[in-house]
Amino acid sequence: MSILSLDNVSKSFGALKVTDAVSFDVPQGQALGIIGPNGAGKSTLFNLITGNLVSDEGRIDFDGQDVTRVPAMKRVAAGVGRSFQIPQPFEKLTVFENLLVAATHGRAASEAEVLEPCADVLRRTGLLPKANSPAGTLSLLERKRLELARAMATGPKLLLLDEIAGGLTEAECRSLVQTIRDIHAEGVTIIWIEHVLHALNAVVERLLVLDFGRVIGIGDPKEIMDSREVREIYLGIEV
Repeated sequence: MSILSLDNVSKSFGALKVTDAVSFDVPQGQALGIIGPNGAGKSTLFNLITGNLVSDEGRIDFDGQDVTRVPAMKRVAAGVGRSFQIPQPFEKLTVFENLLVAATHGRAASEAEVLEPCADVLRRTGLLPKANSPAGTLSLLERKRLELARAMATGPKLLLLDEIAGGLTEAECRSLVQTIRDIHAEGVTIIWIEHVLHALNAVVERLLVLDFGRVIGIGDPKEIMDSREVREIYLGIEV
């Protein structure tokens, strides 16, 4: 059963078509990686899935419902969680308070109802020792973990990760990847945009390649990366 389905989804900004008839399904419980050159339309695609942008054409179904015109907050409440490429926490709030904000608004619940779920997310994302630290004092890795934790605090069925491994050292990347693997093992469906390919390949079961807003390949990660078209377009290798 697919938890997410896109059917011929397109989006233009003026004369520029940034998402061009994109169609794919994501089975429940799967991890899908998305790669492509800068400007391929990856972040726009995420914004269409989350409802931050509305498509010009096509249809998006989530969890069996047509959400093509559903606003972003209602998609969060339905189970679409998302991290952003550049962490933007409430820097003067503590780590735990950041999670409470995400959970109360994302789940439309009271603070009392989300206290234990937020504490659990802190444990799962390795942030429990930093629970009472102001978010503005965190290192880059801790900020990335907080970005992941805030998305998880909303109780997502589908978790969208936008270049969450970018800028980390090799050791930091391995640590974060293990956390994401653990979350995926719990049954959370993941779609992950990433340029750090070894991190992506450690988690995902399928890989989708975008170029100029079009899907040029989707399937087994090794087969996708071995294809002539992907190597020429994404890696810049003439084959």
